[in-house]
Amino acid sequence: MGSFMGNVVKTAFDYILTLVGTVFISPLLVYIAYRIKKEDPGPVFFAHTRIGKDGKPFPCYKFRSMVVNSQEMLQKYLAENPAAREEWERDFKLKDDPRVTPIGKFLRSTSLDELPQIFNVLRGEMSLVGPRPVIQEELDKYYGETAKLYCTVKPGITGLWQVSGRSDIGYDERVALDATYIKYRSMWGDIVILWKTIGVVLMKKGAY
Repeated sequence: MGSFMGNVVKTAFDYILTLVGTVFISPLLVYIAYRIKKEDPGPVFFAHTRIGKDGKPFPCYKFRSMVVNSQEMLQKYLAENPAAREEWERDFKLKDDPRVTPIGKFLRSTSLDELPQIFNVLRGEMSLVGPRPVIQEELDKYYGETAKLYCTVKPGITGLWQVSGRSDIGYDERVALDATYIKYRSMWGDIVILWKTIGVVLMKKGAY
């Protein structure tokens, strides 16, 4: 699906499915926003800089799942917990993150925190299916030669990594899955991944 027409079809598919889907899930979006505000006053959305197609950084949107002063809390926690610091430096995430709010834990376990990325799709920064968006440090540390391949496509809300184990698999395998998706991507493959994503979300497999 790397041809010009293939990319046009994929983009049209992304926009149409996202617009229709947004109408159906709008009540859920409003309810989640209400719960976030009620539990921990502050912004509903969180934007984190990720690397997109052609290596361009963009603000990747999520529902805020952490306390407002998360950065200060993280530095203090890592300074006091060497094992947590090692986990953070290895994976850029913590399985038991003290900054995550109660509603945030639910959103993360169900992947509902990533729903606002539909706006990234509508802005043309992401696709429904693709490699997961990563930060520059991850790209530099783990991707090696695959970094060039990663930058040839838009990152996705879901992808081969999500339906293959997600956080239960190592980073090297994640990079290999990204490379496999990019090399052999197809419209039918995207549809299969989207369908499998529903099951993964319902089972809360590999999400934290």
